[in-house]
Amino acid sequence: MGLFDRQKTNYTMHAPLYSLGNSKTLLVIGLGNIGSEYHRTRHNIGFAAVDRYKESHDFSDWVEKKDMQCYQATGQVGDTRVVLAKPTTFMNNSGEAAQKLQQFYKIANEDTLIVYDDLDVEFGSIRTRGNGGAAGHNGIKSLLTHVKDGFGRIRIGIGPKTHAKMDSADFVLQKFSENQEKDIPKILREVSALIDERSAGPLTDTTMNVL
Repeated sequence: MGLFDRQKTNYTMHAPLYSLGNSKTLLVIGLGNIGSEYHRTRHNIGFAAVDRYKESHDFSDWVEKKDMQCYQATGQVGDTRVVLAKPTTFMNNSGEAAQKLQQFYKIANEDTLIVYDDLDVEFGSIRTRGNGGAAGHNGIKSLLTHVKDGFGRIRIGIGPKTHAKMDSADFVLQKFSENQEKDIPKILREVSALIDERSAGPLTDTTMNVL
């Protein structure tokens, strides 16, 4: 169960390609690296989050969109059409895919939500924000370069770094510990609940402790 009370929503698989009438479109991009060697690593929890969201809703299958440099799935959440995306650019060039998706669907930053790992947030915590800097995250640096600021963020905690002397790049590319893996499903359920919240309206800037 999520941390917020929610209105019941109906999900349909075959959403129209473009928004019509008063319907809205929300673009949700999970950040990560393509390739089996990166599967279930800390840096790929953004991918895991959108995978979990797709699986828990009646969405289309993932389809590779080479012209937009991503895998994409679509569905309807209430009166909002949701486009899920996983860039195939690798993390450091995520902004290239985001820019192409925004241009194709004519989606502004305020209707774009980025889901990603954050080393500055403790494991088991999630932070939501409507803007901000990159804080050393190369995927967000790329987004700020290509689409500028103003997009929503769900920051999934993967910190603190252990051991402290380990290079951050090495740490984020490692898999979660066995104990952490047991808590991942609960964390991803809360992320899914937050995406549902965002489909109904803007998220407030907040920090929540899931564990």
